[in-house]
Amino acid sequence: MKNFKKSAQAFPLILLVLLLSGCSSTNMNTGWMDMSGSFDGWTMVGDANWRIENGEFIADSSTGISHLLTEESFDDFQIQLEFWNHEGANSGVFLRISDPESINDRNSYEANIYDDRPDQSGRTGGVPNFLPPMAVLDTWDRWNTYDITLDDDNIKIVLNGVTTVNSTDSNFRRGPLSLQYGAGTIKFRNVRIRNL
Repeated sequence: MKNFKKSAQAFPLILLVLLLSGCSSTNMNTGWMDMSGSFDGWTMVGDANWRIENGEFIADSSTGISHLLTEESFDDFQIQLEFWNHEGANSGVFLRISDPESINDRNSYEANIYDDRPDQSGRTGGVPNFLPPMAVLDTWDRWNTYDITLDDDNIKIVLNGVTTVNSTDSNFRRGPLSLQYGAGTIKFRNVRIRNL
């Protein structure tokens, strides 16, 4: 029993050290950065009415294209998130943004969220101008999952458990990420990123 008591007394001290250092045991063990439920680590670009409700990033109005831009840049990484979009919504997850002052789908990779895009080669699950989706999945009015990995020149996008992109492109090597607001209503939750 004496050994058990010593171990029990030591545990709160270890926990206190972890808390004071800003690390949680989950993050230390997995490398994931939780980017949800707070605007910490994000910069707003444009005038979308981003807000947080029930831990979700929500926007439904803007005078132009807007972004939630990460303060950190990434090269090889994995991002996982859930998104909800209403019919007619236009959004996306921008990756390795080369010019944070002018974010667009020609100077970065965009995992698109736009089911009714006129050019369906760049619809939801694809990377407009670079990699069309291998499968067509509709995403309106429900929660969907994106699991996106950029490892060197390989780009892999998994939408609702279905691989829609698994190919290579070498145009962009490093940059911040963003969640885009283009039109309609968009929600994001459970956003997490890890370096590879």
